[in-house]
Amino acid sequence: MAVQVEFLESIPYFSGLSLDALDSVRELIFERTSERDELIVLEGESAEALYFVISGAVKMFKTSVEGKEQILSIVRPGESFNDISVFDGGPNPASVQAMGPAVLYGIRRNDLEVILRDHPQVALNVIQVLSQKMRHLMSLVEDLSFRHVTGRIAKILLGHAGNGTGPQPRLTQQEMAAMAGTVREVVGRSLKALEEEGAIRLDRHRIVITDKKALKNMVEAYS
Repeated sequence: MAVQVEFLESIPYFSGLSLDALDSVRELIFERTSERDELIVLEGESAEALYFVISGAVKMFKTSVEGKEQILSIVRPGESFNDISVFDGGPNPASVQAMGPAVLYGIRRNDLEVILRDHPQVALNVIQVLSQKMRHLMSLVEDLSFRHVTGRIAKILLGHAGNGTGPQPRLTQQEMAAMAGTVREVVGRSLKALEEEGAIRLDRHRIVITDKKALKNMVEAYS
């Protein structure tokens, strides 16, 4: 499948580029497909490329020596991953795994250098993207350090609800635990507490947000 210029326009890295510039960028991009649970990037290995999610979703995570997983972020369509290691030349700081069938666009490091040299606007866009990623990681550290687990779960549910522009990957309680830095049993108790407050409804294997305002209040109440 050919790389679509129309989709490149929606990627923050290429914001503000002309159609001619996007067309030249397109020539340096390759497409990759991944199946559910496929490891795309392995922590500690050398970086091969910068990736953008086109469809589906992937999770970035670190694994402790005991095998405990901490999800750093879920990367959705239009967003990038593996930025740091491509720019600094170091090993991958985290692993990346597909949460379901996914389509990715990739740019190899040497080709990215060509794009940055030929299109200075991309360098300015990169600063914005990396700044937003830094804010996300600072927020994650704050949540793990200071916010009660129930508040973390409420915040995850709000962030995962999306804005109605497209489907969101369904999180398991184990994945929520890996995002919140806790265990599945604690997630179950937190969900029950949120249900008792009327913010959500547990419907078999689904979590339905019944009162988004109440859920936002729970985030603050458990901070």
